Amino acid sequence: MLNRIQRVDSLIQKELSQIILREVEFSPDILVTLTRVETLPNLRETKIFISVLPEKKIEIVLRILHKNIYILQQRLNKRLRMRPIPKIIFLREKTTSEAGRIEEILEGLKK
Repeated sequence: MLNRIQRVDSLIQKELSQIILREVEFSPDILVTLTRVETLPNLRETKIFISVLPEKKIEIVLRILHKNIYILQQRLNKRLRMRPIPKIIFLREKTTSEAGRIEEILEGLKK
């Protein structure tokens, strides 16, 4: 079962990344990355963790993604050959920003 969920996570991440790249308009100075996907074992919902550079634009990106979630869900439903299709939930990736802060602190300590 775990192996199946991992394959589903990987497939959703790949497909949704392509959909967002083609369908969603962000300003040119924003880089959005889907860092990981966690799907529930019953396939009812999938959490999409995103990382944004510059980090201060995360709220804007989340708003845009939430505004377009219906379209993104439809596109994903068409691409995936599985039932049920998990409901998408976008979340901020906290581990990436925490790792960045730790690196900054370590750099400061070196100096």
